[in-house]
Amino acid sequence: MSSSLRRTLFTGSAILLFVVLAGATYQGVATALERRQFPHPGRMVDVGGHQLHLSCDGRGAPTVLLEAPATAMSSAWAWVQADVAKVTRVCSYDRAGLGWSEAGDVPFTPEAVPTELRMLLQGSGEPGPYVVAGAELGAAYALLYASRYPDDTAALVLVDSPGPFSSNRRSTAATRFLTVSPWLARTGVLRVTRTLTNSAVGLPEPAAGALKAFLNRPDHLTRAAAELSRWDETVAMADAAPQRQTLPVTQVALEGSDRVALLADRRDAQDVANAISRAVTSLRARR
Repeated sequence: MSSSLRRTLFTGSAILLFVVLAGATYQGVATALERRQFPHPGRMVDVGGHQLHLSCDGRGAPTVLLEAPATAMSSAWAWVQADVAKVTRVCSYDRAGLGWSEAGDVPFTPEAVPTELRMLLQGSGEPGPYVVAGAELGAAYALLYASRYPDDTAALVLVDSPGPFSSNRRSTAATRFLTVSPWLARTGVLRVTRTLTNSAVGLPEPAAGALKAFLNRPDHLTRAAAELSRWDETVAMADAAPQRQTLPVTQVALEGSDRVALLADRRDAQDVANAISRAVTSLRARR
C-alpha cells in the first residue's frame, strides 16, 4: 500500500470518527435537555417489576382507553384525547419500553401487552368496563385485550385495523430501517435528518415535542423495532382471537401510510374522536 493511500485512509477514518463522536455528543446533550423539558404528563403505575405511564383526562363513564400505533406512544393521541375528554374519561398509555414506560427485564412478546395493560388499569384504579380504541397495530392489541378480558371491554373502536383483508400491511423496508434506527439515533443521524420526527408535525405542544424526542431515542426505537418485527404474529393472533358476539365494534378508516402522522392531522383526529364519542353515547343510551 502506498504512503499516499495510507494517509488518505487515515484521514478519512479520522474524519469519520470525529463525525460519529460529534453526533453522539449532540445526541447525548439533546436527550438530557429533553428529559427535563418533557417530563411525563401522567403517572407511573407498577405492573410487576417495572412501571408503565398512564395519562388520563376528563370525567364520566365509560372510560376510553387509547392504544397507540406502532412506533408511537401516548402523545400521538393528543388531539383525540383532548376532544374525547370533553365527553368522558379518557386515558392513553405507553406500552412497555415505549415513551415514558419502563421496558422491564422480560423480552417483548405480543401476549404480554394485554396482560400488562390489565395490571396497569387495576393498579391505577381507573374503573371499567372500557371503550378500547386502537390505531393500526394498537387496534390488534385492542382486539387481544377484548378477547382476553371480555367483561372489562364495553366496546371497541378500531382505527385502520391491520386485519387479513386490510391494505394496511407491514412494510419490510420500514421494519429493516427501524431495526437499525437505534444506532442511527445514537450517532445523532436521525436527529439531524429528522427522518422520523416529521410524523409528529401537526400535534399540539408539548405532545409534539415529546413524541419527536422519543422518536430520536434508542431505547424507544429498540422496543418499537421489536414490536414491528412481530407484526404478522400479532395480527394473526388478533384475527384469531374470539370476541363476545354482543361486543359493539366501530371501524374507522383513514387514508395514508403514516399512522402517527394521521393522528397528528387535526381533521383525521377529529374523525377518530367523533367515532369514539358516538360509541360512548351509544353505550350510555343502553343503560
